[in-house]
Formats: sequence, structure tokens, C-alpha cells
Amino acid sequence: MFVCRLDRPWEGTPFPLQGVELRSEADIKAIRDLCHYVYIDALRQAVDTSRAVLARESAAETRFRSSVTYVDRATVDEEMPHAVEALANATAMVDRIYADVSSGRELSAEYVENAVRPLVSSVLRSADAFLYIEGLRKHDSYSYSHAISASALAAAFGRHMGFAHETIISLAAGGLLMDIGKMRLPASLLNYQGTLSSSEVELVRSHVQHGLDILAHSKITDPDVLNIVSSHHERHDGSGYPHGRKATSIPIAARILGIIDAYDAMASVRPYRPANSRHQALQHIYGARDVLFQAEMVEQFLVCLGTYPTGSLVELSTGEIAVVMAQNHVRRLRPRVVIVSSPTKQPLREFRVFDLMEQREMRNATEIVRSLASGEFGIDVAEYFLERT
Repeated sequence: MFVCRLDRPWEGTPFPLQGVELRSEADIKAIRDLCHYVYIDALRQAVDTSRAVLARESAAETRFRSSVTYVDRATVDEEMPHAVEALANATAMVDRIYADVSSGRELSAEYVENAVRPLVSSVLRSADAFLYIEGLRKHDSYSYSHAISASALAAAFGRHMGFAHETIISLAAGGLLMDIGKMRLPASLLNYQGTLSSSEVELVRSHVQHGLDILAHSKITDPDVLNIVSSHHERHDGSGYPHGRKATSIPIAARILGIIDAYDAMASVRPYRPANSRHQALQHIYGARDVLFQAEMVEQFLVCLGTYPTGSLVELSTGEIAVVMAQNHVRRLRPRVVIVSSPTKQPLREFRVFDLMEQREMRNATEIVRSLASGEFGIDVAEYFLERT
């Protein structure tokens, strides 16, 4: 734990004024000898350096071999409160990370670990719960939202591929940090709605080097995270940047996050265009297989997310609008959904959970007829669900 306040002034104690980490029984005894009670920062934990993946300087070449079979240990309903807590924690940590970097302070490896570990734990307990909750939240800032979305998608893909837990931590941390260098660019440039000039394009691309510079002054030395930050814009055919790497010369972690980065960007509202539906974004990724992205990795990514990814907004054959809550892995076209509108597209006062798989043998069974982009028909599912989570 991290003690942020004592029941007495810090002066006259052997502890630093900025707070003290409790890593051992000896630390607890030292606090107990001086204080009756203390205040704990619930969003900050003392990171056990033996578990601090982001501080490693090398990693085994076998880390991307499938070695673990993950199964859900909790239903979506059971995991949802933990997913909400993990999302709130990740949001708070990202806010601190961005505040530090924008103020010129060192990027905290501890904050990154504290953001990522609960998120990954939630995804490993339930493949759908965190992605469902994350898909319903308000996306006020693209940078913040993209960081958390990419981190969660990286965790989900790592789980799908059967990677070891610590490898998934690295991928999720890389997703969280891959665009951290954009904090060094003018906000007006990132939010510009017109066509950028060639010099402005080069300035945007400089965020890769800015990101590496930020990491160089931190305690993050994990090679997977560094590879993600440096190479997630490289492309299979060599058309990417900054070095025009091709195919397998692009590190595996960067190939994974390159797909995730592009997918989430397409499914998000940008200053210069509206969002695609998640289904449409997946189709664009699939169309770019063996051109921009490695085909085998694209195919696994589509299998991981399903035809209609968890958190997607969809229209049913009844005319109702629903949100995909959980995948049915036997029949991908029939997920479990939450119906949020009437057939005339009027928001419902109370939502209704409906498993499309349960009525597969019925005549005129309800089906998904198309995917929708966030906000279509004026239904704000984020506002609707915030009151219910």
C-alpha cells in the first residue's frame, strides 16, 4: 500500500514528505510504532519490484508462444462490478500519467503498472465484462479513451492467443503508452479538422520519437513496450513509419498493437470524421490483411473480437437497438445483447437482456441486421448505463 497521510505531521518522522510505500512487515511496524492510524491512497499501490514487468530489460523469445488456456472464471454479471472498478482505476491512473508528462515530470512506471494490472486481471477473469463496460463509457478525450481501449484490447488479444500473464501485462502497458508522445504536440494540431500539410504530417509522426524520449527518462525498460511505442505505425508492406520496416522485421508486439491502434481509431469519433461501427472497422482491418497488417494476426484478431465485438451498438430485425454484452463462441452471429430502445428507436426506461442464442431454432428468430456507429439514432448508451453500473 501507499501511505499518503499520517495522523501526525510528517516532520519529525523518518518518512519522506511525499508519502511512504509499505512493502514489508518491517515497513508496517515502523508506521505502527509512530501512528495510531494512517491514510492510504487507494489508487496508488506499492509495486513489488519482483513483479514489475515494465522494469525488465530482456524477455525470452518464447514469450509469444501460446502456453496458457484461459477460461472465464466469472460471468459478465459477476465480473461487472470489478470491471467498473478496474476502469475507474485505469482512468484515474491515466489522468495522473498524462498530468505528469504534460508537466514535464517523469513518467511513472508504478502508475502504469497500477493502471494495467487490475484491467488485465478483469479481462482474464471474464473475456467480455471489461470490454462491455469500457464500450459504454463516455469518450470525452480521444487520447485518454484510446489509451484505455487499446490497453483492454491488447489484454483481450493476449488472452485469446494464450500468452503468459506477464506478456499480457506488457502488451496492455504498450497499448496504454503507445501514443504518449502526442502529449508533446500542440493540441490544435491533433484536433485539426482539415487536411494536414506535409510538414504538419511529419510533426504528428514525431510523436513516436517523443514517446521514446519520455520512456528513456522513466524506469520503463520492458522491450515489448519500447517496441510497441517505436513501431506500432510500421506496416506489413513497408509503407509505415518511422523506419519503413516490413513484415517480420516489425516486432510481434508492435504488429499486434498496430492492428489494435488502427481498429480503435476507426471505431472512434475523430475531429476530421465520424466513427465507423466496430463491425465496419473490423472489415477495414480484414481488407488490409497482407497489405498493411500480417494476415494470420488479422484473422486471429477477428476471431478474438467476433463478428460483432463486445460493446458494439447493433440494430435487431425487430427494429430495436441493442448493445452486445457477451459473445456466444459457438454461434458468433448470436451474441447476448442488452436491448436499449423500442422498435421505433425510442430509448427504453429499463433495459432488457436478451440472448440471441436461446431462440436459434425458432421461426422468425430475432437477428442482428446491421452494426451501428456510436451515437446513431441519438441514443447515448454511455449516459443510459452510467446510472445502472
